[in-house]
Amino acid sequence: MAILDIKLPNTILKALRLPQNNPRRQQLKVLRKLLRKARFTEFGQQYRFDDILASKHPGKKFQELVPTFNYNKIYNEWWHKTLEGKPDICWPGKIRYYALSSGTSESASKYIPITNDLLRGNKIVMIKQLLSLRTYEGIPYSSISKGWLTLAGSTELQKADHYFAGDLSGITVKKAPFWFQPFYKPGKKIAKQKDWNKKLQEIVEKAPEWDIGFIVGVPAWVQMCMEMVIERYKLNNIHEMWPNLDFFVHGGVSFEPYKKGFEKLLGKPITYIETYLASEGFIAYQERQHASGMRLVTGEHIFLEFVPFDEKNFDADGEMIPNPEALMIHEVEEGKDYALLISTAAGTWRYLIGDTVRFVDKERSEIIITGRTKHFLSLVGEHLSVDNMNKAIQLASEALNISIPEFTVAGVPHGNFFAHHWYVACNAKVDKDKLVSLIDNKLKELNDDYAVERRSALKDVMLTVLTEQQFLDFMKAKGKVGGQHKFPRVLKGSLLEDWQKFLDGKNIS
Repeated sequence: MAILDIKLPNTILKALRLPQNNPRRQQLKVLRKLLRKARFTEFGQQYRFDDILASKHPGKKFQELVPTFNYNKIYNEWWHKTLEGKPDICWPGKIRYYALSSGTSESASKYIPITNDLLRGNKIVMIKQLLSLRTYEGIPYSSISKGWLTLAGSTELQKADHYFAGDLSGITVKKAPFWFQPFYKPGKKIAKQKDWNKKLQEIVEKAPEWDIGFIVGVPAWVQMCMEMVIERYKLNNIHEMWPNLDFFVHGGVSFEPYKKGFEKLLGKPITYIETYLASEGFIAYQERQHASGMRLVTGEHIFLEFVPFDEKNFDADGEMIPNPEALMIHEVEEGKDYALLISTAAGTWRYLIGDTVRFVDKERSEIIITGRTKHFLSLVGEHLSVDNMNKAIQLASEALNISIPEFTVAGVPHGNFFAHHWYVACNAKVDKDKLVSLIDNKLKELNDDYAVERRSALKDVMLTVLTEQQFLDFMKAKGKVGGQHKFPRVLKGSLLEDWQKFLDGKNIS
């Protein structure tokens, strides 16, 4: 039984047949749909959604009447009411589910509202991505009919008085449609497991019973899972266990630093598919084989705005100013970094998601993720993005034929000036002086501002080689183990202090 032979609900079939209009028209249609649905909510009444709908230019009117929000602002002013069980706050009805989202820089979890409307939009995007695989050349499409191993968060959600909370991946699996269940691995019992180490062990024990064609998850945990299967059954590669494994769907972090180590575990080449599925919604996905970017979801359930990521709109700490310049999709330019504002079918309005993106093909609405608004280094004007860091690590590791699955960077004082301190995970023997020199030189080639500052106020670049386990142990000590948690590429403030204490063998909170 092929997954695409399943009879889908009529509402989803109708959505899949929507014509492909231009992105601007699609986005305005989505905005109007969101506004009409939420016009009678408290948020919609306060910010005059009826007036926006009546305007000849609803996009501009929306930006004029509705302020921008970060998490703390929208939670303190609006979302806290929904957690108390109050209906019709930012979206019609009561919010029954919340995705818990937290970066390592945040001590408390963020409660992101999840609605059936949002999940339905996510499902439609997932199916569209599956359909796009038919255009891939040299790929056995039959692999889609095999098992889908999804390394997701626990489906055992936290229950409160008025809601359930957990990882978005866990909520999605728990509410997955009936037609997907026969393909889904590791199954409901293992999916409930909250302890990630136990979950991986149980997956390893079940591995011989499955015929896996797809693996979905964050690269670090998928790689660890495959290593455990290979070690447990004394295999040469993962394809000796799963010969039909042809696809790896990944997202959340750049795959390039993991790719070299990942491919050592394979018996044949597989197809990598990048997705941009955040707790707030399914934002983009790789639509074409060998595409350099992901296609933004412009016609379903998310309205997108783009704030130029520059000194006019963000301060030195990555905080957005109150009334930033915000562009619609037809106003952007290729090659520039933008911070994303999203409005979704879950009552998320003009919300700063925290990621920065760059258009690599405006006509196709294809973007790459370049970093986070707060995860960048610019101590003296070097403007070093996560995209620069990922590329430098990739090029340096290829030059030395080593795998660097994790890394992070900190800006530190250097006399009266500054330096960068790199921490990299590498389990092989490596000449750290040669490695840091390669990283430094590659960054000079990739970033003109960095090259200039290396001749002035950025006086030195240092490097410490650690094991991958040390990175994992730090995350565990911070209580952030699992597929939704990624090690930050830039360390600042209290997080840097905790990292330094951890490396010195001291207890951290």
